[in-house]
Amino acid sequence: MNAAPTLDGAGPVSRKGGLNRLVTSDAAGALGSSLLAFGLALVIGAILILVSGRDPVAAYSALIGGALGSPDRIAFALNKATPYVLTAVGVALCFRAKIINIGGEGQIAIGGIATTWVALNGAALLPAPLLMPACLVAGMVGGALWAGLAAGIRLWRGVHEVLCTLLLNFVALLLVAEVLKGDMGEAGAGFPQSPLLPGAAWLPRVPGSTLHLGIVLAALAALLGSLCLWRTTFGFRLRVIGASRSAATYAGMSFTRSAFAVMLISGALAGLAGGVEVLGIHRRLIEGFATGIGFTAIGIALLAGSNPLVALPAGLLFGLLEAGALSMQRQVGVPSSLVPIIQGLTMVFVLCAIARRRQRV
Repeated sequence: MNAAPTLDGAGPVSRKGGLNRLVTSDAAGALGSSLLAFGLALVIGAILILVSGRDPVAAYSALIGGALGSPDRIAFALNKATPYVLTAVGVALCFRAKIINIGGEGQIAIGGIATTWVALNGAALLPAPLLMPACLVAGMVGGALWAGLAAGIRLWRGVHEVLCTLLLNFVALLLVAEVLKGDMGEAGAGFPQSPLLPGAAWLPRVPGSTLHLGIVLAALAALLGSLCLWRTTFGFRLRVIGASRSAATYAGMSFTRSAFAVMLISGALAGLAGGVEVLGIHRRLIEGFATGIGFTAIGIALLAGSNPLVALPAGLLFGLLEAGALSMQRQVGVPSSLVPIIQGLTMVFVLCAIARRRQRV
């Protein structure tokens, strides 16, 4: 019996080959647009440096040296990029289904609270090898529940997810401050923070370095997110819903179930980012630890073209920029605020490219 033909007129092998070409084309297109946008942002940044009376070549050399000039600087950049990548992968999956999750900040904060609670209370109950994984799982559960709350309000009360996730960010950040005033806070500390967490809960670090295990988790999240999007039925549903919700409904795909599921996944990844920050960087819960991460991750997801795999290099790029900012300011006198300007300009150019593609369609 002959194999059933596919859309390209060949057999099952070509169907797989067609998917591979689609995946490669999507990633290459997103990466190409991102690099072009970043290049344009660097050009405008160079013009701003010239206007200020500084040498852009020296400034960018100091930026690169500050990010890659030593193993410690590289470790700092990778640690900085880790929560960005984890959160951006979840945001990218949501964007694929035209679901706008801007609640990463709050989901990171709740993940940090849950991680800290398990670390402080589970040390006496769990064997030492299980404490750190249990803390990370708790962070994922906390972030997923917080995102699920926003999804529930959106799906069953009709409040737009932008409003839900944005407002829940403020609630979550206030909850961090509140729990640190209670039993989770360190008595007598000059700054709102928890006690130092048990050593068994800390993320392992590369010997002689501050680089922790989180970057491996971020890379795995990017890979699994890409596999989920392109190799699973669930990912196919997300892509169809994002392309045409009416077509998805006609095909029998439930928007409610898919939206709720992808929000839970996105929240879990953001909660994991919060746990990684607590266990890998601060080793305690600190008020304001999540500030800025969630919103930067949104920009990274846009820069990646909503492709979870491309979120990895995009997040690394942002981490390297931030790692080199202080060196640029110290060596050349260019304010470190130039880095957020470059990041913002990159986002503007990416959004312009997206708008242009939509006009063509």
